[in-house]
Amino acid sequence: MSKLMIAMFVAAGLGFAGTAVAQTYAPKATMAAPMSTAPMSKDGLAAAKKNADAQYKIDRDGCASLSGNAKDICVAEAKGKDNVAKADAEAAYANTPKAREHSRIVRAEATYAVAAERCDDFAGNTKDVCVKEGKAALVKGKADAKVDRVVADTRNDAAVKQSDARVEASVEKRDADYKVAIEKCDALAGPGKDACVSSAKMQYGKQ
Repeated sequence: MSKLMIAMFVAAGLGFAGTAVAQTYAPKATMAAPMSTAPMSKDGLAAAKKNADAQYKIDRDGCASLSGNAKDICVAEAKGKDNVAKADAEAAYANTPKAREHSRIVRAEATYAVAAERCDDFAGNTKDVCVKEGKAALVKGKADAKVDRVVADTRNDAAVKQSDARVEASVEKRDADYKVAIEKCDALAGPGKDACVSSAKMQYGKQ
């Protein structure tokens, strides 16, 4: 690599702290828009994986004309793009917080794999810093994915508990109203009372 290119990479990769390296060295796959959370059918999942395999072959073949670290970077980008596409499809199909967390982890790992290859263009402390920044971005990406998954799980759990509480409260109130209705029937006698009780049972689902 020329000194000019190294200087450009140093300026882009080292002039910013933290996650900047993840953006600078991100593989093409990770530059795409965030995955959709819309549920995917089983057929859609199969088609998405088939398309990913086909695209991976095209991307990998495109690396054949390269050599050295440029080829390694190209291959890492192709693999990352393939892995991310499949993970996104799996997440859309499963449509669960855990699946979406996994997809984001795969995306972070793909970004790191390309960053690690790009760091091979450097030497000494510049390379060490590059690698450390890439690992830091990976750790942060995984951590953020976990937090969002826990938040989503907590939200879903709270929704289920609220729904259960509403159902339980509805049953309790209905039972209370039924007891009132039956008590009112006690003021009657004979067929009138029987009809009152039968009506109350029908109204409150006690038959």
